[in-house]
Amino acid sequence: MISLTPKDALPEDGTAGTLVGRVWLPQAGGPAVVAVRADGVFDVTARFPTVSALCEESDPAAALRATRGARIGDFEAILANTPPDGRDKARPHLLAPVDLQVLKAAGVTFAISMLERVIEERARGNPSSADAIRKEVVRLVGDDLSKLKPGSEQAMKLKQVLIDQNAWSQYLEVGIGPDAEVFTKAPTLSSVGSGMDAGLHPKSTWNNPEPEVVLIVSAAGKIVGAALGNDVNLRDFEGRSALLLSKAKDNNASCAIGPLLRLFDQTFSLDDVRKMDVGLTVTGADGFVLEGHSSISKISRDPTDLVAQTIGRVHQYPDGFALFLGTMFAPVKDRDARGEGFTHKRDDIVTIAAPQLGKLVNRMRNSDECEPWTFGVGALMKNLAERKVL
Repeated sequence: MISLTPKDALPEDGTAGTLVGRVWLPQAGGPAVVAVRADGVFDVTARFPTVSALCEESDPAAALRATRGARIGDFEAILANTPPDGRDKARPHLLAPVDLQVLKAAGVTFAISMLERVIEERARGNPSSADAIRKEVVRLVGDDLSKLKPGSEQAMKLKQVLIDQNAWSQYLEVGIGPDAEVFTKAPTLSSVGSGMDAGLHPKSTWNNPEPEVVLIVSAAGKIVGAALGNDVNLRDFEGRSALLLSKAKDNNASCAIGPLLRLFDQTFSLDDVRKMDVGLTVTGADGFVLEGHSSISKISRDPTDLVAQTIGRVHQYPDGFALFLGTMFAPVKDRDARGEGFTHKRDDIVTIAAPQLGKLVNRMRNSDECEPWTFGVGALMKNLAERKVL
C-alpha cells in the first residue's frame, strides 16, 4: 500500500509556486479544480469549471492567484486519502491534474530511447534477444547522438549510411528525421494521479515505466505549465509491431500524471523545464530496486518544436492538450534472467521525481485490476451543470 505525505508530492520549494490540482468531492459527486496553497486546498471550480478553462486564461497563474475559492481541507489529509486500498470514499481524494486536455505523447526524442526502440523492433518483443542486438546497433549507430539535430544535413547523411548497411529503422526515421513522433496516449479524462494504481496490459511480459515531463498547452498553442508523467510502455507489444502502439500505450490506468500542475510564473518557467532532471525509482516487493533518470537538457528536439509539430493550422485542440516530452530512460538492468533486462512485477512502486514538480508515485497492477474508468466527458458536463458551475 502507498503512503503519501506532502513531502512526497510538493516541489522542493513547497507552495511557493502556482500549484493546480483536481480533487474528487464525494458530496458533489464529481471533481473540483483546486489551488494548493500554504494554508490549504481551495476549490476554485465556481470560477474555473475545468483545468482546461483555467489554462485558457491570458495569464493562468495570475488568474488563479486572484481567485480565493472555498477551502476544502488540508493537502496532507486529501493526499493521504488518495491510495485506493485505504481510501475513505466519503472524503476527498486527489485526481490527475488535467481534465479536458487531449493526452498526447512524443516518442523517440532522446538518442538512447531511440536506440532502445530499434532494439525492441529487431528483438520482435523477445527480451532474451535484446542484449546481443543492443551491442550490434550501438556498433552501427553509436551511443551518443545527442548533438545530432533531427532533420539536419548531418542527420540525413547518417540516414543514408544506415540504409546502405541495411540498418535503417522507422524509429530512426522519427528520431533523426525532420518529423517528430507525436501520438495520442490515452482518452481525455482517463489519466490517473499520484497515489493511484497504474496499469499494465495483463498479457505483457516485457514492460517498463517512462519518466517524463508533461507540458500543459492551451488551445492557442501556449505552454502554460508542467507536471510529471509516466508514459507506461509495453516493450513486447510495440516490439512485435509498431502498429500495436495503441495496445502498447493505451490501457486502463496506463497514463499517470501528477501530482500537481505547476503553472508558469515568476518562480517557474519553460527554461526551468529545459534544464530539468527527472529521477526514477522502482521498488519491488521482491526487494529489487531500479534507479534511473531523464535529463531534458539532452532532448533532441526543443519542447517548443514538439508543441509546434502537435498543434497548428493542420491540427487544433479547442480544449488544449497535455504533451509527454519523451524519456531518455532505458531500462537495461537485469531483474531475473541474465540479459533479459527489466520488466515490471505486480505491486512495484514507481516514483518519478523532479525538484520543481514534486513526486508522482504509483503502484503497478494489471489494467483489469485497477479502478475502472467510468467518469468521462459526458459525466463531467452533467455533473458541472447540476452543480450550476457551467
